[in-house]
Amino acid sequence: MYQRSRVHGETAMTLCCGLRSFFQFFKTPVYHQQTKPRTLRHVYFRSLASASSLSDSVELFGKLYPRDDYTNVTPKILSKVGKNLHNQKYHPLWLIKERIKDHFYKQYIGRFGNPLFSVYDNMCPVVTIEQNFDSLLIPFDHASRKKGDNYYLTCNHMLRAHTSAHQRDLVRSGLDAFLVAGDVYRRDEIDSSHYPVFHQMEGVRLFSNHELFANVPDGEDLQLFEKSPRTPQKQETHTLEAVKLVEFNLKQTLGKLMTRLFGGGGAHEKIGWAFGLGLERLAMILYNIPDIRLFWSKDERFLKQFRVSHIDQEVTFQPLSKYPPLINDISFWLPSQGYSENDFYDLVRSIGGDLVEKVSLFDQFTHPNATYILPADYLHCLVWICMQLFFFPSRTEKLSHCYRITYRHMERTLTQEEVRVLHKALEITAEQELGVVGRY
Repeated sequence: MYQRSRVHGETAMTLCCGLRSFFQFFKTPVYHQQTKPRTLRHVYFRSLASASSLSDSVELFGKLYPRDDYTNVTPKILSKVGKNLHNQKYHPLWLIKERIKDHFYKQYIGRFGNPLFSVYDNMCPVVTIEQNFDSLLIPFDHASRKKGDNYYLTCNHMLRAHTSAHQRDLVRSGLDAFLVAGDVYRRDEIDSSHYPVFHQMEGVRLFSNHELFANVPDGEDLQLFEKSPRTPQKQETHTLEAVKLVEFNLKQTLGKLMTRLFGGGGAHEKIGWAFGLGLERLAMILYNIPDIRLFWSKDERFLKQFRVSHIDQEVTFQPLSKYPPLINDISFWLPSQGYSENDFYDLVRSIGGDLVEKVSLFDQFTHPNATYILPADYLHCLVWICMQLFFFPSRTEKLSHCYRITYRHMERTLTQEEVRVLHKALEITAEQELGVVGRY
């Protein structure tokens, strides 16, 4: 027979703390004992502690960036900076970049017979917030500025999220036709087509009044801007004629480039518009590369397929033997605030690296409100409350996520023990770093 009971808070908390310590003693994993041999998890946690105590700054290209509340770049991402895959000869990304560059060099010639477009493919990936956002007129409250989507070194510096971060500086230097290629960084989901580091190539072409209307009948009477004043709140408005000509020029430019890369053809009796030069996406389509992680592979079986005598030589990627995946699930209660899925993805990448092929949110569960009936006996009541607090902390209306993680090595078969060690390290670190409560 049970009835509602009132428990004195101070006494209950004292007993609760004692029981928590008692149960925690038995809950402590065996691998913390120093008598056990070292495993990967020992090394991982020791390296985490060492990294946090060694420096309170991030060092890149010989420059120190003092950590602050915005710093969220991870050692795994820092290890990718400066690799410049797009500049490594015979790498598939290098082939794509060179084909685009060659097309613009040959297709667009300047007044004196020189290439009209100049190419910049070795610019520093560390940029200011002002370069990455403000120079492109991205509002302060725009979603693209979120910490959850970018890698910040400090509140003022970041790893560029797009090559457009260099546009204004190049235009101010006097350039009006250029291509920019480079590695860019974004926090993203984990699957075969997404990676936190990828490569972009974009073009910029500016026209003067004379250049735009030179071949248009009565072009000398046309203007780039309407006759309206510029104010701090409003810039001049381009004329409809100027906008249409620039639109047509862009469509021609991209159409010729796609024909150069993929050959003729098209979607007949349909209309559409598309823009964006992600080098990985182009290479995956052009060479039938199935997994974006392959671009970072050092396996000769992959790289030798792209050692061609000419950049336009046709390449059909021959897949490496597909090693079997190992799949593990992880589920946990989310903290009341401050949790971001991209934080979890970053944690998975930091621990599992390129062994993780895919992470998907497999299930969500919200614990319903509950009314508890307490035992009438005072001692049993205290024990019951402490058990609830320890084994089911803050269950009411808590949200639980369950993620399915697919592990697969690109060059060999993974063992269950390797994955078990990684997965256990992920469970422990998720609780420590993200404030979640495991359900495993």
